[in-house]
Amino acid sequence: MHPAPSIILFTTLSGLGYGLAAVLGLGLLDASGLSVKVAHLAALAMIAGGLLSSTLHLGNPQRAWRALSQWWSSWLSREGVMAILTFVPLTISAWFAVVEGGYQPVAGLVGAAMCGITVYCTAMIYASLRSIQAWNTGFTPLCYLLFAGAGGFLLASVAGYASGAGGTVCAVIAALFVVASWLAKHQWWTRLRALAPLSTPESATGLGNIGRVRLFERPHINDNYLTREMGFKVARKHALKLSRLAILAGGAMPIVLLIVAIVAGGGAVAVIAAMLAVLLYALGLAVERWLFFAEARHAVMNYYGG
Repeated sequence: MHPAPSIILFTTLSGLGYGLAAVLGLGLLDASGLSVKVAHLAALAMIAGGLLSSTLHLGNPQRAWRALSQWWSSWLSREGVMAILTFVPLTISAWFAVVEGGYQPVAGLVGAAMCGITVYCTAMIYASLRSIQAWNTGFTPLCYLLFAGAGGFLLASVAGYASGAGGTVCAVIAALFVVASWLAKHQWWTRLRALAPLSTPESATGLGNIGRVRLFERPHINDNYLTREMGFKVARKHALKLSRLAILAGGAMPIVLLIVAIVAGGGAVAVIAAMLAVLLYALGLAVERWLFFAEARHAVMNYYGG
């Protein structure tokens, strides 16, 4: 599948935003702190920015609103509806934190739950596609949820250390989420690279009973939408290198930096270490999302020699 930058930005940025908003909704940080107030606004900005970036991938953005009407059958529609509804409790929580300087538990907890549901809906857009065997697994929503949680606690640890309270708790939980995220992703990659294709040229054409089917001639010479969006190829050796880079940048190095922050216990060292952990984690996550699309094979490419 073509790894469109807009979709990579959307899934990465909105995942971090929803993760941070969910953690803030749990009330683990002092809402009166300036850094926590900024975190509320940053969460809303990341979510909005991610959602807006996703529209860059649409052929007719002016018709995007129509997708909201299919919520009973489409995960894409459910994601859109949930994204809009989730802004209500998140905005209320942000208002209480920024303006009132306090924590609103009802809006916070409801918002946290709705953030999780929204991320799940995003993941199910991909996991529900049987035509893309790599995505069609329960590991896909699990990875999305764990990555969002890890990003949320990493960002919350920065806010906590900056405000002087709650940073260590968030850093410890963030470390656990980071480990769990990459362990789940490792299982996702292991499954992917051992997959035996369910859809083959033989099954696609119905000629498997005769023997091996090979492509005699492409349907057409020029590229079309299918070949552009679903015919992306990445060499296995490059994919392996990039996956190791993602684990190193997004997993191992953030863990080391979180340990530094925890040992420091607070102050400038802890804040800087936590911020570097967030930046490296975001880099690793972006590489992981690129591979998520680049390594996926659509069944339609059977007809194009893919």
